[in-house]
Amino acid sequence: MFSLLSVSCLLNSSIALLFAFKRKKDTDEERQSNASDEIFFSVTPFNGRILYKEIIRATKDFDAQYCIGKGGYGNVYKAELSSGDVVAVKKFHPLHPGEMADQRQFLNEVRALIETRHRNIVKFYGFCSSAGHSFLVYKYLERGSLASVLSKNEESKKLDWNKRVNIVKGVVNALSYLHHDCSPPIVHRDITSNNILLDLEYEAHLSDFCTAKLLKPDSSNWSNIAGTYGYIAPELSYTMQVTEKCDVFSFGVLALELIVGAYPGEFLSNLSILTAESIPLNNVLDQSLSPPPPEVVNKLMFILKLAVSCLNINPKSRPTMHTVSQLVFDHI
Repeated sequence: MFSLLSVSCLLNSSIALLFAFKRKKDTDEERQSNASDEIFFSVTPFNGRILYKEIIRATKDFDAQYCIGKGGYGNVYKAELSSGDVVAVKKFHPLHPGEMADQRQFLNEVRALIETRHRNIVKFYGFCSSAGHSFLVYKYLERGSLASVLSKNEESKKLDWNKRVNIVKGVVNALSYLHHDCSPPIVHRDITSNNILLDLEYEAHLSDFCTAKLLKPDSSNWSNIAGTYGYIAPELSYTMQVTEKCDVFSFGVLALELIVGAYPGEFLSNLSILTAESIPLNNVLDQSLSPPPPEVVNKLMFILKLAVSCLNINPKSRPTMHTVSQLVFDHI
């Protein structure tokens, strides 16, 4: 079994190959199977080449019937392996000549995922990349995205107040880990209900690291705006500087969304005057659920206040996720 260090070294070598290695082919080589030209990498005991063949078989070469989600960078497929394991496969859109944006997003996600080991971050199995295919392989999570659950009336009702509190805790734990336990720190940059996946027990798992940025201590970390409209921190529109506080703002939106049961747009329309007092809890609770018992009311009140502090228009006034994690541990 690989140590984390050996896995990281192998990953770095694989990434270098993606950019520097260009195989010269003659006519006979062109006739060979595309699989022979793939770059494989597996983090788990799955053999890379076997995993590739299994995925092609299980999805019938990425037939639409196995597609379970679509995004800007690619589509997600469900694949049941012959071993009985079920995986989610994120297949990136094909590259066109001179187009490197998708390749950069692919590598961003690989770099971020390879170093992360946390119960609230989706488990990463490996990747495959070539001119023909670029895809990532994850653990399949049965209940899909939080956004999907909240959008379906019957499914949303199953997501009771205690489960929603637990989802907040899981996201807090994942972000605190990325910001404060990873070196260099990782900023996710797209914390939304679409990117929180739920398992059978409704445990939260942070996914989709396409826009993730590894913060370099000797750099200003300037970047183009990335993320989902409505969750992006307001300062990015004029500073273009990525910090951990960008994720803190997005978390505030997500926490409020869990209380309201839908995207809280009307409460975010004027951030400069947003306070916990201006959002009475009884007025914002998801009406599809029964009223919470008193002990849960206190937890929801705390989450509401925490969300508002994370939505402070001044990023310096927002708490760090480490502070948020400590407060959550103490109060819920």
